[in-house]
Parts: sequence; structure tokens; C-alpha cells
Amino acid sequence: MSDVMNVSASKPKIGGAMHRAPLGTACPTDATSNLNEAFKPLGYLSADGLVNENSPENESTKAWGGDVVTETQTGKPDKFKFTMIEALNPEVLKAVYGDKHVTGDLETGITIEANTEEQEYCCWVSEVILKGGVVKRTVIPNAKVIEVGEVSYVDNAPIGYQTTISAVPDEDGNTHFEYIIKDAAAAEAAVAEE
Repeated sequence: MSDVMNVSASKPKIGGAMHRAPLGTACPTDATSNLNEAFKPLGYLSADGLVNENSPENESTKAWGGDVVTETQTGKPDKFKFTMIEALNPEVLKAVYGDKHVTGDLETGITIEANTEEQEYCCWVSEVILKGGVVKRTVIPNAKVIEVGEVSYVDNAPIGYQTTISAVPDEDGNTHFEYIIKDAAAAEAAVAEE
């Protein structure tokens, strides 16, 4: 039976929708437990939010005469796309250029080394609030940045780092986990905002 209460949109959790930590950091296994302190928030994302591309890739086999007789799955990439807009946040810059290639802070000065070194794999967590204070946490235990879009410096838009990360499977073949639960505190906050 259809239920309009199951239709939802998402908003970022207060404190940031995306977090990043070194590979091997203990990842959460539910929607509400505190994140390990190694996870650093990546601040505001653009209004485009978070996009997950997780569609199977298939190859068609045709019989003589042109009928498709079977579809064979050849892959199932799991990619997440988002645009970080806190261009002055060292954690954002580390996510884009690599941890060891960004040093300092705004008070001492930030230095970025842009080079061809391959990005390292990291742990990533997305946290959003759905309708009625339902919390959704997406945990990506092992993914790396595979693409950063063009960075524009203009006077009518924030500097943004359009980033694509690609997840690789764990020992059980899982590339990411999603945890969803109604959270009383989140529900109260959602009602207060309405």
C-alpha cells in the first residue's frame, strides 16, 4: 500500500553532510552513534547536494536475427559526487589535493602542493536528515577521489571543488552501507525548523 509518509527529501545534518578520515579508521555501523574523532567535517556542500551513481553496467548478447537473449553484468561502479564550497577549509583542501600536500592554516598561511601523485583511499561518511527527523548515514569505508571538476574563480559564485569519489568493495563485496532510523532529537530539530 502506498504511503505519502514514506516520501522524503534530504537536508544536510548540522555540522556538515560529509566527513573524511584516514583509511582503516573505525567506521560507524548505525545511523546515530558518534563518529570517530578521526572523521573531519568537510563543511558546506553546494545546493546540488550528494549524488550516488551505483548502476550496473551490462553487456548484451544477441542471437542471430538481433534478439537480445541475455544481459551479463560487467561491473557496478559505486561513485559519489558532491561540490565542497568551503574553499578556506584546510580539510576540504586536503580532500582535494591529498593530506600531505596541504599544510598550515589561515593564521600561519596555507600551502598547497598540486602534483600528479595519486590520491590515497580514505573512509567517508555522509549524514543527512530526512522527513520527520529520520537520520540517514551512508558509510563508505574505502574510497578515493577520482575526479575534481574545473575550479572557477568568479565574483558571483562560491569557489567550489566538484569532487567524485569511487568506492571499492570490502572482503564481502560491499562498497558502501546505508543506515536509516527515526531519531527523536533529529525529529524535534526538524519540527523546530518548520
